Amino acid sequence: MVHERVMEKLSILADAAKYDVSCSSSQSNRKNKDNGLGNAKGYGICHSYTEDGRCVSLLKILLTNHCIFDCAYCVSRKSNDVKRAAFTVQEVVDLTIGFYRRNYIEGLFLSSGIFDNPDYTMERLVRIAKKLRLEENFNGYIHLKAIPGASDELLQQAGMYADRLSVNVEMPTEQSLKLLAPDKNHIDVIKPMEYLKKEIVGHKEEKKLNYKAPLFAPAGQSTQMVIGATQENDMEILGMANYFYDQMNMRRVYYSGYVPISYDNRLPAIGTPVPMIRENRLYQADWLIRLYGFNVNEIVGFDQPNLDLDIDPKLGWALRNMNQFPVDVNTADIELIKRIPGIGFLSARKIVAARKFKKLVPQDLQKLGIAYTRAKYFLAFATPFQLQKDLTSIQIKDQILDSQKSKYKNDFSNQLALF
Repeated sequence: MVHERVMEKLSILADAAKYDVSCSSSQSNRKNKDNGLGNAKGYGICHSYTEDGRCVSLLKILLTNHCIFDCAYCVSRKSNDVKRAAFTVQEVVDLTIGFYRRNYIEGLFLSSGIFDNPDYTMERLVRIAKKLRLEENFNGYIHLKAIPGASDELLQQAGMYADRLSVNVEMPTEQSLKLLAPDKNHIDVIKPMEYLKKEIVGHKEEKKLNYKAPLFAPAGQSTQMVIGATQENDMEILGMANYFYDQMNMRRVYYSGYVPISYDNRLPAIGTPVPMIRENRLYQADWLIRLYGFNVNEIVGFDQPNLDLDIDPKLGWALRNMNQFPVDVNTADIELIKRIPGIGFLSARKIVAARKFKKLVPQDLQKLGIAYTRAKYFLAFATPFQLQKDLTSIQIKDQILDSQKSKYKNDFSNQLALF
């Protein structure tokens, strides 16, 4: 009977947790010690991929879907007619250890609705992490949601036991938060971010001086924005993300397309979810900002406040800046090579390493794994570029899109041939 009740709670609270996408364990380095359970070295998000391409899993649940707030976009809001449940502290600990021993998971992602007040909820999240670390000797990955409005003391304890903490900003602007979550305060979101930034930086400096110094959220902090529930354009969304990266040392900003769950006159109509391609384009732009050296105003601007949906943002930038091309990969700086469509972050490094030994030709780039059918329009190899130099940006775009359609058609035909 007890097992059945816990499994029913798990069904409810795992389903409620699926709307929170701001979980990743990349770059945590918590090692196994004292013959404990697991480690958090390089693990990633639940049923997704780490930066090195491995698919891994986390137990991703809410402590409870009871909530005192009535945020219009949230399935767990207090006015929504859904089945409610709440785990005890010990139930979450037992589930985590049980699933880990069965090799179902590699760690825990734990969020929660707000029981009574932020401190009451945060204290229970901290108790779970503390029990796992100190009583169960669990060294696997733990990601805790930092509850806005919780005390600094509780956040400090959370950082000592968790690998990553995340405070969800939820809406891209303060105006939208006031519209859809009038009970919440934008300052309550920013304040814990600032505190966590200070603690993370301080502990890193202490670790340099004393290698025995304790870890504090070694995988940093992340946040999440709901997109499409209000009318912000991509320039406003990416501008907010850039603020978090610059001012909060945020490890990741996640973008969650609004999913219509019930009628509210403040929200888009039921049946009009945010297109998945918009999420994808925001993530691509986010990578350009974090890893490729792009400024937000190079990707979007007042003349084009939204990302193109038919082409990726790097290709969009290149087509708007044809004066930057062609690029000779044998002499160009790596920062410029990274900006060539079809050449990724790692491929650019391979190119710079390979050109030390010989002058690279198109065949060499193809062996390095770049998307040459896309990159060729922007490269300075004599013959290919002579063939392309008279094309306009629109013509290049059309040819690239046509080649993509042909590739997808051929791939689909090849798959059918297997049956």
